[in-house]
Amino acid sequence: MDEPILQVGLVQGARMTDLVLDGLFGVAVGGEVVGEAPDSTVLSAVVAPPGTVRLDHVDEGTLAAGPRIVLVPMEPESCAFVVRGMTVGVQFHWERQEDLRFRGAVALDCGGDTMDVVNLVPLEEYLVSVISSEMSASCPPALLRAHAIISRSWLLAQLVDKGSGQGGRGERIDDGERLSVVRWYDREDHEGFDVCADDHCQRYQGVTRAFSEAALDAVQATRGQVLIHGDGICDARFSKCCGGVTELFSSCWGDRDPDYLQAFPDVPVGEAGPGGPLTQEDHAAAFIDGAPPAWCNTADPDLLDRLLPEMDHGTRDFHRWEVVLEQERLQTLLRDKGDLELGAIRALRALRRGPSGRIVELAIEGSERTAVVGKELEIRRLLDESHLYSSAFTVRAEGEGPVPERFRLRGAGWGHGVGLCQIGAAVMADRGHNHDAILAHYYRGASITRLFD
Repeated sequence: MDEPILQVGLVQGARMTDLVLDGLFGVAVGGEVVGEAPDSTVLSAVVAPPGTVRLDHVDEGTLAAGPRIVLVPMEPESCAFVVRGMTVGVQFHWERQEDLRFRGAVALDCGGDTMDVVNLVPLEEYLVSVISSEMSASCPPALLRAHAIISRSWLLAQLVDKGSGQGGRGERIDDGERLSVVRWYDREDHEGFDVCADDHCQRYQGVTRAFSEAALDAVQATRGQVLIHGDGICDARFSKCCGGVTELFSSCWGDRDPDYLQAFPDVPVGEAGPGGPLTQEDHAAAFIDGAPPAWCNTADPDLLDRLLPEMDHGTRDFHRWEVVLEQERLQTLLRDKGDLELGAIRALRALRRGPSGRIVELAIEGSERTAVVGKELEIRRLLDESHLYSSAFTVRAEGEGPVPERFRLRGAGWGHGVGLCQIGAAVMADRGHNHDAILAHYYRGASITRLFD
């Protein structure tokens, strides 16, 4: 196959977006170039009227209008564009707005009252940014090479399966006595492009984060390489910190479990894992409270500064963490984020846990009624203004009387825990393991092959 050109959604559902162009860009409407946007210029894209994007220049007025406008770099190696005020970390605790710089073409696609801003970029150039955005480009080379391969694999697996119905799903059943809410989130929001630029897919922050030759070297050294299992490209999921044990795909998304995404203790050879199955409450509690040895169980500040990208430097309690939910705050979260009116909350109780200890079904018992919530991301979403770090947590009710004043959550890990643990893999690389060994550890039974040169 040839190297694909990706469509990466930078901004979704906007009414207006400001762009800053660095270099000469052609302006195309309906596939036909209708003019040029001058170098070093500021442009405003506005939806007006509905179904039409209008591209305005601060001095020259309207440059073009239509349902789709594409700005094409005339000299791709030297041209770039900046999206002003782009939101990164959407709905997570690190959410912020930044001016981010990208290369390639940019499309303004209007769908009714809003538009999407989409970057058209070659796959390998996209990957240089992804591995610099997901992890620090000062990471050990073995980690960057491993990440280049899994990011490439995950993306191509999504493109192969696009339209297969494997996206997210939501289900809400109310039988009058008990409310059941089961949701998972995958790539269902991305109808107009291949992937988004945020943590929902893979962090992609353009050339803003590609500040090291190490990232470029990692992509070039693994060019075209993907993980294969059987006849298919591996859906190579990854998360920031598994917490000590990796999780099954079905705990987080659809009801399937690829052979190469197994649940196992993320420990060095010779180290013991948990004392028993974490699907059982007593073993899960001992594991979460005890924080046994694991590749990702590190608090070395110098190492973490080298491993984590700058935007994650403020997050250090990812392996084990604690959150306190006051009664009033919890009721507000459930009402505002889940439309759950349950009365005073009497208990939060794990009904089903995955093999990493992550809760897959949570019973929220109120004075008026009970709701059962799943899967893991929906649980995390409902119990925090953004998201809990993970759904691997224990609950301790505090306060006098039948209605607790607060709930203390003690948790493990950061993210869904499926596939590669980024912190664990980085520590493995720092201790001398090469990228082949790292991938063999996290994707068991998979092999590396090259799809294009």
